[in-house]
Amino acid sequence: MKRRNFIQNTIASSAFVSFGGITLNGCKTNSKKHITILHTNDVHSHIDPFPADHSRNPNKGGIARRASLIENIRKENPNTLLLDAGDIFQGTPYFNFYGGELEFKLMSMLKYDAATIGNHDFDNGIEGLYAQLPHANFEFLIANYDFSNTIMATHTKPYKVFIKDGVRIGVFGVGIELEGLVTKKLYKETVYNNPVEIAQDVSNTLKNEENCDLIICLSHLGYEYKNDQKVSDIHLAKNTENIDLIIGGHTHTFMEKPVIENNRKGKKVLINQVGCYGLFLGKIDFYFDGTNKFSEETTITV
Repeated sequence: MKRRNFIQNTIASSAFVSFGGITLNGCKTNSKKHITILHTNDVHSHIDPFPADHSRNPNKGGIARRASLIENIRKENPNTLLLDAGDIFQGTPYFNFYGGELEFKLMSMLKYDAATIGNHDFDNGIEGLYAQLPHANFEFLIANYDFSNTIMATHTKPYKVFIKDGVRIGVFGVGIELEGLVTKKLYKETVYNNPVEIAQDVSNTLKNEENCDLIICLSHLGYEYKNDQKVSDIHLAKNTENIDLIIGGHTHTFMEKPVIENNRKGKKVLINQVGCYGLFLGKIDFYFDGTNKFSEETTITV
């Protein structure tokens, strides 16, 4: 399988774009710092490549190929984060048989840094999700689900700050409303809070209290809907501030390059999503310099 058919690559390189006075507390004035963000979404338990006779995706995908790409990218740039935007579970017999154990073990072997929770991650119930947590050596970040009265209490975080080459990267997660989408008995007493309000509060904390230089939202809200009342990544970007990048999921939207939206203060927000089933690996490179800006240019690897 050709590399260009597997990896979506967004390379930051030339035209400088200011994202609102980012303060790079750990950056030297005479150096440029390079941070790579790799991401997946809606993998849905797809471990193996699609079969050779598959009508749409012959021989495509597979976690072994993804592992090889990730390893090579990390060799090129050790300052790399690997993130997932939810719906890790459900879609192949691997999930039916192992209940998510294999998915979490393999993600741990690939050294994912963090993931958010999608609606299908409740498909074996909240107890089924909880039972697989010992196999996950990465953080689950979800800010707008209140698990206080459930077995998942204390097993997720609203956000985490990662430090790469002195750059402080704040990552948080938001999830879709479960009522009407997931049977109540599966998510039980999980409380859904407004993701826009929560995202604004958390991103404000990351910006002003945690002093983050780059703020990333892992979203399982969906990219865009015809119903304007339904919260989407587009809606989230337009109605918040401080978020630099939204990594999306849920709608299985393949984007050849990120969309740029203006937030409520007129600052730029990148939104990206890479389809589903592990067919693509998202890659976004940020370059920070001493003037507290980063540059971005979107292309596809060939």
